[in-house]
Amino acid sequence: MKVGLFQYSPIWEAPEKNIELIEKLITKNTSQFDLIIFPELTLTGFTMNSQKFAEDLAGISHTYFMKLASKLKTNIFAGLIEYDDNKIFNSLVHFDEFGLVHARYRKVHPFSMANETRFYNAGNELVITEINKTKIGLSVCYDLRFPELYRLYAKEKVDLMINIANWPIPRIEHWKSLLKARAIENQFYMIGVNRTGDDPKYNYCGASAVFDPMGTPAFIADENVNIFEVDLNLEEVLKVRNDLPFLNDMKLI
Repeated sequence: MKVGLFQYSPIWEAPEKNIELIEKLITKNTSQFDLIIFPELTLTGFTMNSQKFAEDLAGISHTYFMKLASKLKTNIFAGLIEYDDNKIFNSLVHFDEFGLVHARYRKVHPFSMANETRFYNAGNELVITEINKTKIGLSVCYDLRFPELYRLYAKEKVDLMINIANWPIPRIEHWKSLLKARAIENQFYMIGVNRTGDDPKYNYCGASAVFDPMGTPAFIADENVNIFEVDLNLEEVLKVRNDLPFLNDMKLI
């Protein structure tokens, strides 16, 4: 499976300008991916101005990524501010190769230290999506600090796990260590896609990464803006779980 990690520096609260940035990078890239993964809150940055940018299916993020997925004939995973039933969520949406919404995950753990809990509602369920029978679990940024969530995904035997983030420089070593730990604990590929650049409060250095089911780094990006290409050998997931059947002994009390 060929994965594109779309690491870039979004302009603060400027969806239209960020679409222009994405288009420039997409146009330069000639690779064909099975899926492309974008950072958390892809077109706005990590804003607490959630009411202004919250959207339904007719919103700018939904509309753009539907068209992009259809045009590229690939699966896209992007972050957006979702409005539904008078609630606002920090969501990760899977747009399939036909440009349809295939799955949506709502961040279970809003980041209280940044007051995200004041401006976003918390999700309350796992979301597992599929591409060619590969089971993919979804999570967002701060979720990474809560291994209990990932154990539930492991129980469902997902093959790979995605986390999209706006993870700042002062805690970037936590980011790498936690991605690695989640991969080792749960014997799946762990993919983290982070942003670069800065916003009014934080600075970011990318470090988008992929760890294999043994916790070995398959790829760790630098701070450059790019679509990084990573090939996953999904047979490795089954091999590791057969050779080291730790998950069979898991007890969730």
